[in-house]
Amino acid sequence: MAAPQIIEADVTWTGHRFEPSIQVVTSNGLVERLGALGLVPTKKLSGKALLPGMVNVHSHAFQRGLRGSGDLFSDGSGNFWSWREAMYKLASELDAEKFAHLCRQAFSEMLTAGITTVGEFHYLHHSGSEENYAMDAAIVRAAQDVGIRLVLLSAFYNTGGVNKPLSENQQQFKTDSVEAYWDQWDELCSHLDENTQTLGVAAHSVRAASLADISQLHRDACRRKLPFHMHVEEQRKEVEEFRADFGRTPMSMLTQELDVSANFTAVHCTHTSAEDMEQFLAAGGNVCICPLTEANLGDGIPATPDIVAAGGRVCIGTDSNSRISFSEELRWLEYVQRLHQEKRGVLVGETGNVARNLFEMATVNGARSLNVQSGEISPGFNADFVTLDLTAPELRGADPDTLLEAFIFGCGNSVIADRCVAGRWL
Repeated sequence: MAAPQIIEADVTWTGHRFEPSIQVVTSNGLVERLGALGLVPTKKLSGKALLPGMVNVHSHAFQRGLRGSGDLFSDGSGNFWSWREAMYKLASELDAEKFAHLCRQAFSEMLTAGITTVGEFHYLHHSGSEENYAMDAAIVRAAQDVGIRLVLLSAFYNTGGVNKPLSENQQQFKTDSVEAYWDQWDELCSHLDENTQTLGVAAHSVRAASLADISQLHRDACRRKLPFHMHVEEQRKEVEEFRADFGRTPMSMLTQELDVSANFTAVHCTHTSAEDMEQFLAAGGNVCICPLTEANLGDGIPATPDIVAAGGRVCIGTDSNSRISFSEELRWLEYVQRLHQEKRGVLVGETGNVARNLFEMATVNGARSLNVQSGEISPGFNADFVTLDLTAPELRGADPDTLLEAFIFGCGNSVIADRCVAGRWL
């Protein structure tokens, strides 16, 4: 565990604004206190702004290996389903060592982007045809090697489509039963770094798990007080097939059959109806949007403004990791809605501030979704920080009142100067 520190930057994000002369005292990897304390700093961050590290709620780290190879369209066009074939091919070529290498690449880039916590939605469990769960331990080690905080959302994957068996391409994802899932989940606990790693629960989707299995997994997650995540209604085809078989949408099934609460995060919701979303949010559910991946795959545009207007908690993920930049994810969350609605300032907070609203999605809301004490610089929270280089050309002219806007709407990863996880500067 990192030694106690007294940290002082030129300005520090205190939750609503950047303030000067703030000192942050850390001990045992946690924030102990902060304020204008008048102490002698042990770490002076001159020319820098201190912010809470950002929280990436949804990642498939191994898909980093598709970068540069998934955007060739020999047939003239493509869609999610043609992309999925390329993903299957990549998965079939990976052993545990190659898989871990890709994970380290992705996690390192996340730190570069100011992400200090990742929720890894992990469904590629086996190396080759043998059910060995070799990839599970490999991804835990990869996160430890890089130093990022990991919430491993181990995913249950048991069917190859709605009411369909697993295909040959999906065997590496297989979990035999809910009982086998929990046996492996408990085994994974022994591999974790207790200071920076925790486990959550995931059902991949209605395409990959039956209603009975989803319900059991969710009940178990609630009983164990764990976060529960699931892909929901990313593709029209998924919604249409489910409705044809069951007479209702996947989201309506979830809200009617499960005791949805704040531990449930639905990922994408690109094609969720307003009525279904209203019921899900009223029950306390979270929604994770992945703007760059949803654009890359041509998924569609989720109704994010309606979610925000209804008081829903939106969080952000990098998903396929074809591009890892959280400032870019955030501005495109807003920009795609500006293009769609032909107006500016769509995801506006109570004070008319868009950047603050977006940054809360990338920090506070993300931490809530993953059930981690991160995303804020507050006593008792993890000492997970990033800094902005105030001398960077992209930030010239910004003052404390405009710095957050300048970062989100005008910068990439290059302005991120330092990263700290559990009090350890990386």
